[in-house]
Amino acid sequence: MRQINEDIKSGNLKQAYLLFGEEEYLVRQYRDKLFDALRDGDEMNVHRFEGKEINMEEVLELAETLPFLASRRVILLQDTGWFKHGGENMAAYLAHPAPTAFFLFAEHEVDKRSRLYKQAQSLGYVKEFAAQDENSLKRWIGGILKKEGLQIKESTVEFFLERVGTDMGNIRLELEKLICYCMGRDVVERQDVEAVCTASINNRIFDMVEAIGEKRTQDALALYYDLLALKEPPLRILALIGRQCNILLQVKQLKGKGQSNQGISEAVKVPLFAVRKYAAQAARFKERELRNAVVRCVEAEEAVKTGRMDKDISVETLILSVL
Repeated sequence: MRQINEDIKSGNLKQAYLLFGEEEYLVRQYRDKLFDALRDGDEMNVHRFEGKEINMEEVLELAETLPFLASRRVILLQDTGWFKHGGENMAAYLAHPAPTAFFLFAEHEVDKRSRLYKQAQSLGYVKEFAAQDENSLKRWIGGILKKEGLQIKESTVEFFLERVGTDMGNIRLELEKLICYCMGRDVVERQDVEAVCTASINNRIFDMVEAIGEKRTQDALALYYDLLALKEPPLRILALIGRQCNILLQVKQLKGKGQSNQGISEAVKVPLFAVRKYAAQAARFKERELRNAVVRCVEAEEAVKTGRMDKDISVETLILSVL
């Protein structure tokens, strides 16, 4: 990120930037910063494209067109998919681009072996924004609250992250609610988080799996219907239940081998503060139960995709039969 900030500050902007990675919040943030710097207030010579149906020939024609009363023609391209498939012509163009053409790519996924990726790297700058680790998120949250004159204990930050998840975009929205709620006070307390912060879907899935394991069928179904009311697709809920059971299975196996919480966090790719919570839930299940749950989730998803089961009842059936 330092390189991007230096380019913006110095005005020495490169002809191609590629931003991608798991942390979409940072991708969007730096996309907007770079786009504003590249266009420098100009709206006449800027072009925005998004999606996999973009006409590449149209983009390349624009790149070859001289900007009107400006030094740059700026082309923002989002989620093209070209860095995985179909980007050969763009790669060839970036080998010898018009000196006035500046490209900003923002992608979800890329293939680092692709010719286009290597050409963007050669011509400009490529930055991957990985999911932030627990300590980085804690510092970021603390910094935002400090600017608002608020303090927060580490245990409260951990509870906040457990509740809202680790997506930075969602964290920022929930912090805004928390800041407004705590206006006029100095410290954010756990009860403040409980009062105004919305539980993430992963947190609801955690509660649902716990209810299934404890044979509280009605509670599990109630949580499922709540997610449907929030417009969560049944297949996504099914996939998240499967992911949750798979995490619990891995945590249980690693705990059985005497692995430390830090080691489990690194191996399973979950925040350290969440390992204790996962371990406590995993302890309620036998290993064969968790294996069976993972298999049932995969079978249910396959049944929906092949038309053997209706997607709307897939999770209900799973809740009534799994574990």
